[in-house]
Amino acid sequence: MAHIAFLGTGLLGAALVEAAAARGDQITVWNRTTDKAHALAPLGVRIAESPADAVRDAERVHLVLKDDAVVNDVIDQFRHALSTNATIVDHTTTQPTHTAERAQLLRDDGIKYLHCPVFIGPAAARLGQGTILAAGPQAIFDEVRPALERMAEKVRYFGERPDLAAAYKLIGNCYIIGIAALVSDVFAIAQGSDIAASDALELLGTFNAAGIITGRGRKMAQGDFSPSFELTMARKDVRLMLETAGDRPLALLPSLAARMDDVIADGFGADDFSVIAKALVT
Repeated sequence: MAHIAFLGTGLLGAALVEAAAARGDQITVWNRTTDKAHALAPLGVRIAESPADAVRDAERVHLVLKDDAVVNDVIDQFRHALSTNATIVDHTTTQPTHTAERAQLLRDDGIKYLHCPVFIGPAAARLGQGTILAAGPQAIFDEVRPALERMAEKVRYFGERPDLAAAYKLIGNCYIIGIAALVSDVFAIAQGSDIAASDALELLGTFNAAGIITGRGRKMAQGDFSPSFELTMARKDVRLMLETAGDRPLALLPSLAARMDDVIADGFGADDFSVIAKALVT
């Protein structure tokens, strides 16, 4: 039976605790808002009064916190109480540069730290589904890998560069959030045309998003902007979209139009519209 601690019991942290309790782990939890920690008491977990109290004798300390500042503050509160062989497994979505700095400082002090952000929602966490990303020393990853594989369907290790899992987490979240923003703008165009959001969404289902990424996206990554849909024509279509949406709130289209205008002004209007990424890949 593993003795572990979870610091941060919001929606995701609480779900991870539920799953760990179901596996039979011995768990101590702490949360800044104490009511959220005490709500887990029926699972048989111990409720700690402080971060330092939470980590005493724990072999793994899982952090599921808000941001870099909170992670640094909480670690400062418990590091003096951390067992010599304990490993900090940080699931917090954080800034890559700050993650690398934190990893180096902890490593210099002899503290084992592995950054492991996740693509897991609360429901998936309870079922041991989703994906865990990991970056940090190979020896530490090898040590905790069996535990990580019990927490998620997939575990992807990106090597010893400590900021890579943080960077890939942001890349993935950019994709997820960007799609939701795009759908919101689609709904604005639909509403401007007196079309139900559900009907517009049905049309989107006819597109293969993965195919677009592996097709045009691969060409973009290679710096190939040979035209199949010229930027000037795509910009015209964006103008029509903006006109149709009218004064409805938009998430992406205005900034996309501005970017297109800049690239056209630089002389790339006859290239494929994907040339808006030219400065980022060449």
